[in-house]
Amino acid sequence: MAVKGLKVLIVGGGVAGIAAAGALAQRGARVTLLEQAAGFLEHGAGLQISPNGARVIAALGQGAALERLGTRSRAVVLRKGASGAQVLRLDLPTGDAGFHLIHRADLIEVLRGALDDVETRMVARVTEIAPDGPRPSVTLEGGTQLDADLVLGADGLHSVIRPALNPSAGKAPFFTGQVAWRALIPGRPDDAPEAQVFMGPGRHLVSYPLRGGSLRNIVAVEERRDWAAEGWSHPGSKAGLRAAFAGFGGPVPGWLEQVDTLWLWGLFRHPVAANWHRGQAAILGDAAHPTLPFMAQGANLALEDAWSLAHMLDQNADSPAALAAWQHARRGRVLRVVEAANRNARNYHLRAPLAPLAHLVLRLSGKIRPDAPLRRFNWIYDHDVTAA
Repeated sequence: MAVKGLKVLIVGGGVAGIAAAGALAQRGARVTLLEQAAGFLEHGAGLQISPNGARVIAALGQGAALERLGTRSRAVVLRKGASGAQVLRLDLPTGDAGFHLIHRADLIEVLRGALDDVETRMVARVTEIAPDGPRPSVTLEGGTQLDADLVLGADGLHSVIRPALNPSAGKAPFFTGQVAWRALIPGRPDDAPEAQVFMGPGRHLVSYPLRGGSLRNIVAVEERRDWAAEGWSHPGSKAGLRAAFAGFGGPVPGWLEQVDTLWLWGLFRHPVAANWHRGQAAILGDAAHPTLPFMAQGANLALEDAWSLAHMLDQNADSPAALAAWQHARRGRVLRVVEAANRNARNYHLRAPLAPLAHLVLRLSGKIRPDAPLRRFNWIYDHDVTAA
């Protein structure tokens, strides 16, 4: 129990930060969680938690909360964008940890159940970190300095901690030529608990119910040359969204008519950080390895990071050695998942003549081996960082 009594500062109160705080506190660490906002934010949209992430939530003692606030997903249904006709239905396994559809705010609420022994400090914006020496420290806006035995940066895409561990920035992020609109609309209690993917030339739309069908999550992705600002909190144009998906049929036009508040998100490719640790400091989640959303693995990788990092630190009293071993163990898997997400976007955006041929192959494969497309990604979903 190498982390028992260890004083840990965690920067960032999102999925990675809260999960890491819970996993370390569970092992006896004295954890302080620093969040720059005035409270755990209630905004956001839908997330898909696959079994690899759900196992971590269960190990944190929050499996019942996930079942209560999330919805078990039964299937992923691929459809033609123009007509809404089904191309392939992928029935999801219902045993074990399962697949879940959940609002981001509800996931944060689930994870907060693991924070009973964690000190949380709100309106605590970190502006600087000094990672070297036996006691790394952070400086808060206003000048207050805090030190600890270990500092973890779970501060997301625009991390303050990452540049300190990677002074040579390396490749700059670049615009992928894709933008995503996010919206929530009213749902219906009888909506099937499944994710639907409508595929079209240069664009696709994903939708699934949340909160027992009271809400419906929409993520619509379009390829375009125009640059869009990074981040998912930029107001979007409803007219622009409807124009981009004017050729889509089935339920899509009716859904888009119901959109009120809309956010536009420019999708950028960020390199996986070369260094996830330095001295007594480390980064995890999006701070270390941002990923595009096309495998729905951002939150799941963050959960894996949190649990595996706490476990590795607990196995080795030499924290720098434990951090190095953790990065070595995680990096290969993370790179593989990131690349799978990069490829998946292209698969949804095929144009004629490839699209009809690809859809025919999917339909035929669905009749011969219905589970084959899902089995391709079993290496993601079957992974269990809690098994150790």
